[in-house]
Amino acid sequence: MRTDTPVSVKLDNYTPYPFDIEHADLDFSLEPEATRVRARINIKRRAPGELVLDGVGLKLNTVAIDGRELTPADYTLEEEVLTIPGVPDSFILETDVTIDPSKNTALSGLYMSAGRFCSQCEATGFRRITFWPDRPDVMSRFHVRMDADKAKYPVLLSNGTPGDAGDLEDGRHYAEWDDPHPKPSYLFALCAGDYDIWRDSFTTMNGDHVDLGVYVDKGQAERAEWAMESLKTAMKWDEERFGRAYDLGVFNIVAVRDFNFGAMENKGLNIFNSAYVLASAESATDADFEAIESIVGHEYFHNWTGNRITCRDWFQLCLKEGLTVFRDQEFSSDLRSRPVQRIKDVMTLRARQFAEDAGPLAHPVRPQAYGSIDNLYTATVYVKGAELIRALTVLIGDEAFAKGMQIYFDEYDGTASTIEDFYSCFEKASGQDLSQFRIWYVQAGTPELTVEEDWNAETATLSVTLKQSTPATPKQPEKQPVPIPLRAALLDGQGGHATADGWKDGENVLVLDKSEAVFTAKLPAGSERPILSLNRQFSAPVRLKRGLDQPALLALAAAETDPFNIWDSFQSLAKAEIFRLVDNPQSPPDSDFVNALAAAVRKHAHDPAYAALLTVVPDIGELFQEREPVDPAGLDDARKRLRHALAEAMEADRRKILEEDSPAPFEPSAEQAGTRALRAAMIGLTGALGTGEAADELKQLFDSATNMTESLACLRAMVSIPGKARDDALAAFYDRWKDNPLVVDKWFAVQAGQGSAADARKLSAHPDFDLSNPNRVRSVAAAFSMTNLAAFHTPDGAGHEVVADIVKRVDKLNPALAARLLTSFEQWKKLEPVARASAGKVLEELRAHGLSKHATDILARALD
Repeated sequence: MRTDTPVSVKLDNYTPYPFDIEHADLDFSLEPEATRVRARINIKRRAPGELVLDGVGLKLNTVAIDGRELTPADYTLEEEVLTIPGVPDSFILETDVTIDPSKNTALSGLYMSAGRFCSQCEATGFRRITFWPDRPDVMSRFHVRMDADKAKYPVLLSNGTPGDAGDLEDGRHYAEWDDPHPKPSYLFALCAGDYDIWRDSFTTMNGDHVDLGVYVDKGQAERAEWAMESLKTAMKWDEERFGRAYDLGVFNIVAVRDFNFGAMENKGLNIFNSAYVLASAESATDADFEAIESIVGHEYFHNWTGNRITCRDWFQLCLKEGLTVFRDQEFSSDLRSRPVQRIKDVMTLRARQFAEDAGPLAHPVRPQAYGSIDNLYTATVYVKGAELIRALTVLIGDEAFAKGMQIYFDEYDGTASTIEDFYSCFEKASGQDLSQFRIWYVQAGTPELTVEEDWNAETATLSVTLKQSTPATPKQPEKQPVPIPLRAALLDGQGGHATADGWKDGENVLVLDKSEAVFTAKLPAGSERPILSLNRQFSAPVRLKRGLDQPALLALAAAETDPFNIWDSFQSLAKAEIFRLVDNPQSPPDSDFVNALAAAVRKHAHDPAYAALLTVVPDIGELFQEREPVDPAGLDDARKRLRHALAEAMEADRRKILEEDSPAPFEPSAEQAGTRALRAAMIGLTGALGTGEAADELKQLFDSATNMTESLACLRAMVSIPGKARDDALAAFYDRWKDNPLVVDKWFAVQAGQGSAADARKLSAHPDFDLSNPNRVRSVAAAFSMTNLAAFHTPDGAGHEVVADIVKRVDKLNPALAARLLTSFEQWKKLEPVARASAGKVLEELRAHGLSKHATDILARALD
């Protein structure tokens, strides 16, 4: 039994590393069970102190300074630290270590995946490769040489630009790579193996030629075509939008099946989870194509926001990630539909980050302390971090934001920077003091805004009182006001905007920077009362409480000119209706609302991607935030009843849409994806009917589906309707795709996402369930615990026990993955008493079990 206890790391304790590492030569002799790593490092002192190097799981063979081999008396070697006192002010350190990639199941450092070498060094994986000050503010130039068995590992890749290569004795060969750009160790990368390659090239705006390569499993090259197209599109977009050109002659992507994350932005050698590289019309959904496009863009954009300018310490993680998420969201918005993309981004924010902010795992975007850095890769850091960048653009304006970004690139290129550095650029660009805005970064929780309106007909003046408050979060009981920029408009009820003093074209940005403030709009004499539209385009990451009843919300939705707020009005109506149904189990869904929603879907059918989103009712995770205690089963039943009523109201529309042919030939374009999205929505509504007749209809659609989007939609819609149609479809899907791991992941996830705890346990015992593969583990454990909350939180505790059992088994192999799975308990304290007692009991048992420090960190915070 392990009893690892995470040691708290605090931002206030930051001190610069006392040495500079100007250059490093790394020599790898690659063998799966005994890779030898020789490092020759040029070091110069910048402050007093001992030389302290991180190292985990390394067998130290020799260590030398300026050619003199040290004895054990010259240094101290502890479990994870090598300390050498009394070093000169300038010297060359040489280390020789042996590592065992074949046993590295944590997938951090250098490990084996499908018989190939692969590395993952963010956040602290490089210390598993060689002794090094493994922190982001130590930036060095790397030269890498590696040799390996040529027959087994014909391709040898690392960061930067390829150099010498050739054959050696005994069937081995070597390759050298040189990266001229200083980088922190977390951006180091190495891959070696036998791959198929999809090649292309790109010419930058500076006229520089760049060779591009996507390295994939043998026989999979054609499935990398979309990833390559996405890469070239991202390179062009970053030039046009931010003026950033690529800076090396080579850019490579390697797809890896065994990977803890989505992808990694290593300089010049991005390493990707294969789920975000491989795609074809037959095997990938439109969501897969969109994710590949977005994630390829995200990792490429890191070249400037993360690589050329990195973070000084891991507390600044929100800077490189939040900024880059904002950039990839803008990329997707420009390529596809901006309103649709905005809605999808907010759906993610509300389902993941708002939930995180409302539970025991809440933390600021830039926390003041952490236990395990791997647990800091959260929705708060990524998604809320991006929303703060977006709110900044609203606050200071697009022109000042663009100017501030250029100042940031010019002044901080080649450095490890902080949030303060970043915001200083926008203070220069805008002339504004942004110190109060930075409170967003140190304060956890989602601000709640209440709105009161007063209309004075005599003076034709609308007064709007806004009040903000942020609920208490762990270790932060008191909250300060933050600047909240709200896009607003005065709607005339006729599809346009009313005019008012100081409101350009009836629009304005209201900045609430106090606990309470009153804003006024004076209209021309004799004007009718306008309808107020607030937080348009979701300009600030807040929860808006307006107290509007159903007629007022329907009127707002009818008058709105902002696509996001039209959708959001119906979301508010749906939430209210779901809770009404929870409180009145025998009551039928409100026909006025259902018919209005159906009419809205029809009205926007010309934009099928948008219409499809209108059919989506709030999920249970988002509803958790609206009341306490929570009965997930009751919410699930209410949602199903509402969707059943919508399906009945749209019977004719549903049949008409599904009788039409799916677009052919398949293209992953926004236009075709929108059409398929609406078809998939109608397939989902067919499943909401829950009848045997519906299951038979879905089976026919499943059998005739020509693309994975609709095939999977049919399977998902059928899986909750027991019977022969469902069983035959699941068997046929598995039989067809059993040799394609990424599609089999979908097969697992569809069942875990809608089945019972017993189903999840059965899936975890399936012969194809693989504890060593993160994608497969997530396809069962995460799909069940994070998307199937009614089954996960059953009062009998069966769902909690299934996930706990998987966590125990995974933690022995991959602690970071186990910790991530434990975050599914983040809202356990909101549950109704019986389910809450079950969850608490399971969490206490896990804490007593003695898990890794990663898991222990999550458990300690969840139980606090």
